Amino acid sequence: MIELFQFPWSPFCLPQRRILEFYGARFKIINVPPQERSLVWKLTKQRYYGVPIIRDGKNILFETGDDSQVIAKYLDLKLKLDLFPAGLEGVQSILWRYIENEVEGATFRLNDIYYQEISPAADHLQYLRFKERKFGRGCIDQWRAQKNDWLKKLAAGLVPFEQMLAHSKFLLGERPRFVDFDLFGMLENFLFSGHYQLPKSQPNLREWHRRMKMIRVAR
Repeated sequence: MIELFQFPWSPFCLPQRRILEFYGARFKIINVPPQERSLVWKLTKQRYYGVPIIRDGKNILFETGDDSQVIAKYLDLKLKLDLFPAGLEGVQSILWRYIENEVEGATFRLNDIYYQEISPAADHLQYLRFKERKFGRGCIDQWRAQKNDWLKKLAAGLVPFEQMLAHSKFLLGERPRFVDFDLFGMLENFLFSGHYQLPKSQPNLREWHRRMKMIRVAR
């Protein structure tokens, strides 16, 4: 059985989980505290400490770079999903870089300002310390004060996808590809706290999101 090591609101774990659900695969979730990665470090033989990672039998899969998509490509090949067709290779690589930078940069900040609601109280100190060591002291208070600006930035960043979805069911045609799952994961991260909704000004995106939550492989 495939095992997915994750933490529940990670924008990079959520796409992999949705791919497994999309296929209907039997898989097990192991939640890793955001600030405690010793298990991941051990499983990867001290080569990686991030999430997600996948354990499939003797295979341990993790990302080798910021844009590698090792896990998604492994699942795609194993489950025969055709998420990375050769003819879309270039456009997908452009889109996922945009999604994982411009979109994710807003979604994770908007979610993190509610870290005290979405994480156990015992983890709050280490979670805050983890964030401040990466982004600077007071970063979460700053993001909270800038909430409306980040919401506007996210809405603006989603406009190209709203335009694309005016002409097709999914971002690159009539069936989902990897970038659909990637964008879905970022938006699920944004929605995780329960404090937000997708922009009402983007009905195509909202309908696509509902479709992505429900769709399954026809087998």
